[in-house]
Order: sequence, then structure tokens, then C-alpha cells
Amino acid sequence: MATETTGPQHGAAPAEEAVRDALATVNDPEIHRPITELGMVKSVEIAPDGAVAVAVYLTVAGCPMRDTITSTVREAVARVPGVTDVSVELDVMSDEQRKELASSLRGGQTEREVPFAKPGSLTRVYAVASGKGGVGKSSVTVNLAAAMAADGLKVGVVDADIYGHSVPRMLGASGRPTQVENMIMPPSAHGVKVISIGMFTPGNAPVVWRGPMLHRALQQFLADVFWGDLDVLLLDLPPGTGDIAISVAQLVPNAEILVVTTPQQAAAEVAERAGSIAVQTHQKIVGVVENMSGLPCPHCDEMVDVFGTGGGQTVADGLTRTTGATVPVLGAIPIDVRLREGGDEGKPVVLTDPESPAGAALRSIAGKLGGRQRGLAGLSLGITPRNKF
Repeated sequence: MATETTGPQHGAAPAEEAVRDALATVNDPEIHRPITELGMVKSVEIAPDGAVAVAVYLTVAGCPMRDTITSTVREAVARVPGVTDVSVELDVMSDEQRKELASSLRGGQTEREVPFAKPGSLTRVYAVASGKGGVGKSSVTVNLAAAMAADGLKVGVVDADIYGHSVPRMLGASGRPTQVENMIMPPSAHGVKVISIGMFTPGNAPVVWRGPMLHRALQQFLADVFWGDLDVLLLDLPPGTGDIAISVAQLVPNAEILVVTTPQQAAAEVAERAGSIAVQTHQKIVGVVENMSGLPCPHCDEMVDVFGTGGGQTVADGLTRTTGATVPVLGAIPIDVRLREGGDEGKPVVLTDPESPAGAALRSIAGKLGGRQRGLAGLSLGITPRNKF
């Protein structure tokens, strides 16, 4: 246990209801719900002189957010009129309390299930795919997520590229997941919740798994992680049409595919192949993003076509013919050293330099995806036809 206090303030002793109202404004930094709602407030004691002692349950011993919870509780209670001093005592939930919390977060369901595949889910799920590696798929994913979060959406990212995981570094997510019973609380960065196999492996150790283990890892990321009520979930897929792409179609059949390519025809052909998997999995292709579409000349206004031109449109046209549905080019992202620097530093360019050519292009694409309204197409209604005869 630990206790921390604030300095004295002046005023009449507060009512317990006022203190609890203040505590209701404190959200758990991992679950993002009020600590009063989560059963984390153990007790509140108020002395006649206005000194308040609050005891708070942590979900697990050694909680990485203990200091954040302590300071946030202290600051919230200190603002209540009449409080002269605040002490915060930390305790740890019992096994039974953790089980009740996990059940509550799952809506009373004890069986793990993928919430985004449930009938009525309004979370827009985008599987970001590419044919070849090195086309900037992860850079696009991270910046789209950060841009949507900056626009006020609740966003999550699954780093589904198990072998080549890179999202935590590119998003600047240095926190570690916290486990409550069989539920995993994902860390956040720039307002985006994120989970990656890299958060569970030591150092830069490689992941050497076969297909069934890849499927199980993705299933855990989707079902065991507490995502909360997301507006958008982005899945950064590995390149190609392997096990993970098939698993996504099985676990989240309503996921829409976003294809990332570069302008050169060799990359476009492979990207079209990756997008064509939607025909077999009965998924919708939301659009194509052309990355590295040109290099702005530092001495003039001309665009240098380092990797050629037209690859994005070629992929979109090919997928339109293959699927029979119109597949648009959502945007073209120019080569920009700030995009690469942002990925290395964990600071997405859409946040650090939103008006740069790459930042503006990515924000435009994010606006198109984040602003889409979810219709009935592809939505499981959970109803069974009834014969009236």
C-alpha cells in the first residue's frame, strides 16, 4: 500500500457525495472508464477539518499506471470546495473482484468473443493490406489512426504483422499491456489504443510461428484485448495473402480491405493480387492508397516520379473489374522525409506537420475513412426469417 497527500486548502468540510462526484470524473488510464463505475473506489473518509482520505483498488499489483491514478485522484478531490488535504491509499483487487470486473467489461459475457464480429457492431474495421513489403503500409496505418484520433474518433490498431511488427515504435507506444484475469488492457499513444506481439517478446527477438499460432495470436488480440467502444479499428496486415489475411476474414468477416501500393507496375500487380482475396473471402474493398507517389522537387514545383506513375489507379481499375464493384483511389501520398522521420521517432507526421504534403494527403484519406457512415451492407442483423405459413 502507498499513501500520498496534498497541501492544505481552505473551506468548509465537503460532503461525501461531492467527493464521490469528483471521483466519478477520474477515468482509469487503461480502461478509460470512471473508477467509480469500475468498483475501484474502496472507501472515502472525510475528517471534520476537511481532510479527505481516499482508498483506491488497483486492478493488479505493480500496476504501471499507479502514479497516474494517484495524481489524478488527488487533483480531482482537491478541487472540491472545502477540502483541506487529500491522501490516497492504494490497494489491490482480489481475484474475485477482478473476475467481476472482467465480466462487467465483457457485458456479463464469460465466453471470449470478437466484439467487432457481433451483430450490431458499429465499429468500422479496416484491414490495411499490401502485396509486397516495403510499400509503407505500416506508415499509412499509423498515420491514419493518429489523424482519426486527432479528429475526435475512438481508434484502435492491431499490429497483425506478427513477423514484421513495427507499429509500436512508429506510433510511439512505449507502454506495456496490463492483464486483468484473461483480459488485456492495451497501452495508448496519441489517443490510439494499440496491441502488438512486440509488446510480449523480449528485445528484438524474432517470432517463429506456424499458421495455427498466428491465428490464435490474432484471435487473442481481437477477443482478449479490452478495446472499449471504438469508432474505427485498423489492422496492419503482413504483406501478401497468407494465414493472417485468411484469419481476418474468418474472425472479422465485416472488415473492409484498404490496399496500399506504390506507383511502379511491379508493385501494382502484386497489390492487385492481394486485394483480389476479397472475392474469395466476400469482403469489401474500401479503396486504394498510392504511397510514394512522387518526390516534390526542392528547387521547383515539379513532382519527380521516382517510382513511376499510375500504379494506384491501375490497382483500383483491376480490382473494380475483378470484384464488380467500384474501387476508388482514396489518395496519393508523396515521398516526404518527415514521414520517415516521424515513424522512427514515434511521432506521426499528421500530428507533427499536418500541413506538409504527406501529412495533408494522409489527413485527407483519414477524413474519407473516418467520416463514412456505417450502413446495413455487410452488417449482421442477428435476425432469422420466419415463415408465416
